[in-house]
Amino acid sequence: MTVAIHILVSACVIGFAGWLAGRYPITAGFLVALPLATMLVLPISYHQHGDPQAAVTLARSIFAAIPVSLGFFVPFLLANRLGLGFWQAYALGCVVLVAGFALHRVLVRAIFT
Repeated sequence: MTVAIHILVSACVIGFAGWLAGRYPITAGFLVALPLATMLVLPISYHQHGDPQAAVTLARSIFAAIPVSLGFFVPFLLANRLGLGFWQAYALGCVVLVAGFALHRVLVRAIFT
């Protein structure tokens, strides 16, 4: 039952952000840029596992992932210059994320272990 409540709360937050994007895209962009997922996942993880050290490790991993994950947006920033459509920029952003994940693993091992 607890997992269902966590899923419901998370879905409501995401659904609200999606709805807001249609009416106020700039506000929605700011809201989505907030660490909403992190703010939801950290207490959920702590509640489910009861391990504060695991929650701290999770937060450190997220901290290292934030600058790496911003690479997803680079194709969108360059879309006009490169003549990319939405789906091309999206797909290229996903490719950049795969490379970013490999970089994240190296960073986390080097910094936090």
